[in-house]
Amino acid sequence: MENKEIIIDAENSVVGRLASFVAKKALQGNRVTVLNSERAIIIGKRSIIVNRYIQKRQLGRGVQKGPNMPSRSDMILRRMIRGMLPWHRTIGREAFKLIYCYKGIPEKYKNKEKDFLKLETKNALNYIKIQDISKALGKS
Repeated sequence: MENKEIIIDAENSVVGRLASFVAKKALQGNRVTVLNSERAIIIGKRSIIVNRYIQKRQLGRGVQKGPNMPSRSDMILRRMIRGMLPWHRTIGREAFKLIYCYKGIPEKYKNKEKDFLKLETKNALNYIKIQDISKALGKS
């Protein structure tokens, strides 16, 4: 276990790659902080992605009491990272406690050195930012 703090700027990073990287580092025992989480991107057609998240949110409100999907952009990313962890085991739950996601850059991280991951796509034509999903769900 390494037990160090990793600060990641998620701007223009692909969510799936970012989530798997963060989950791996958290499972190793590192405290991972993700900044600008609302600017991470999901590759795919905008309408399909937004409709999928709207349907997931409606499942949680219906008679079934389905999955509880967040609508804040930082919590959407945190939920995606949770999907990369072995959540039903103790090690996954402990790793999830080491992950922090923020909208923008908080004051205490302004002067700290950030890791810019090379998880960007060069020619992604169809993508949507997490903040756009959050706006479609009714929160910013």
